[in-house]
Parts: sequence; structure tokens; C-alpha cells
Amino acid sequence: MTTPDHAGAKADKVLGRMISLSDETATLALGAAIAAQLRRGDVVTLCGDLGAGKTTLSRGILHALGHVGPVPSPTFTLVQHYETAQLHVAHFDLYRLASRDEIFELGFDDARHDGAVLVEWPEILGQDLTGNWLEIRFEDAGEGRSVCLSGHGDWVERLQAIGD
Repeated sequence: MTTPDHAGAKADKVLGRMISLSDETATLALGAAIAAQLRRGDVVTLCGDLGAGKTTLSRGILHALGHVGPVPSPTFTLVQHYETAQLHVAHFDLYRLASRDEIFELGFDDARHDGAVLVEWPEILGQDLTGNWLEIRFEDAGEGRSVCLSGHGDWVERLQAIGD
């Protein structure tokens, strides 16, 4: 499926897929599958209500990349940095930001240049993301959760390897 990009200048390929997550173990496993596809310059946006599983998924990604130790929600610190053997990862929480300018003051562009970026509450970014990024939307599915993954840029191809 193709949709116009945010500037309207060209078409941006997007691939979406739904995955059911029955429990925390399934969420961590999805994180590991995403980690296997993660590259420098990538952004992974995590959308969903409080307690939906955004930080748990981030923990799965970081542990699969080799981080040992806790992965707290960056709600109060706004950004947590992790050096793994494979990739530098910055984990942002934009919930408390008042303006888009604050994102760049936190070092978003540098973090993306230096490694990969995980972003909880990305709505303040608006429609300015370009390049390779993966959007993950958590939805309540009764007893468990489901996630809708939308790949942009070359995440269209990489997304096909996730959840098989």
C-alpha cells in the first residue's frame, strides 16, 4: 500500500500488520524480533495508553541487543541512553513535553544519527518523521493486547520478518 508522504512530494511505502500479544512473554519476544531488524538511524514509535506495554516492549528490544539490567520508563528522565554491543539506543518519553522544540533540545537528532531511537508518546512529533521508522500501536484486545506495526521506508521489507 502506498500513501503520500507528509510533505506531499512523493509516495512513501507503508506496510502494516497486526500481531496478538497474549502476555508479557509475548511482548518481550516481539521486542527481540524487532531488535534483530533494528539499525542505526531507525526510529521506533510506541503508541498506546498507560500500561499498554510500551516500556515492556522497549525492555525486550534492549535485552535482545545485549543490555543487562533494568529498563525503566523514561517518564521522569525524558530520555535514557543504552550502549549495547550492537547499537547505541536512546529511549525517549515525550508525554510531558510542551513543544516540539524540546525534542531537539533533548538530543533526538543526535541520538538518531548515533544509533536507534525508541519513542514513547510520539504524538508531539507530528508528521515530521522521515526515513526508516516503525510505528507500533498498542490496542486492548480483551484478555491480551494486539499491536499494529506499520513500517515506513525500508521497514516495509524488514517488517515481513517479524511475527512469522
